[in-house]
Amino acid sequence: MPAKKKTTKTKTAARKKTTARTRPTPRKIRRREPESLRLRTAAPSLTVNDIAKSLEWYRDVLGFTVRERYEHEDKLMGAEMVAGSVSFYITQDDWKKGRDRVKGEGCRIYCETAQNVDTLAVQIKARGGTLLEEPHDMSWGGRSLAVIDPDGFRITITTS
Repeated sequence: MPAKKKTTKTKTAARKKTTARTRPTPRKIRRREPESLRLRTAAPSLTVNDIAKSLEWYRDVLGFTVRERYEHEDKLMGAEMVAGSVSFYITQDDWKKGRDRVKGEGCRIYCETAQNVDTLAVQIKARGGTLLEEPHDMSWGGRSLAVIDPDGFRITITTS
């Protein structure tokens, strides 16, 4: 009498048992107590001297889009600017800390993109922007450029 063939179902079940036995048991990672801060996004808010000029620069030079405008008594007071999944908020200075207050000093915002940094540099220059740093290779293998906004905030755009 010929031997019975295993059905496909039986072969699959046997494979599953073998696979389950050979897989290592996943280790649970213990979090430190108290639990450390874990963030998913960050969105800088920049106080600017001239909201209309800054909005125009972020939109027309860097290529952000305006998601929302914040107005008070029909006067633009702020905006949420969006590029991909990143938001920048810009708000009009109320001058309560003085008109000569320095902005942007000691602050640099790092942004990561999947786009070609050299192409972005050409586009920024074509739209009237000035690069603080021309595109250059980074030690980890990425490429980077830097710009400075009308109030002195430095923005580095890099690839990984």
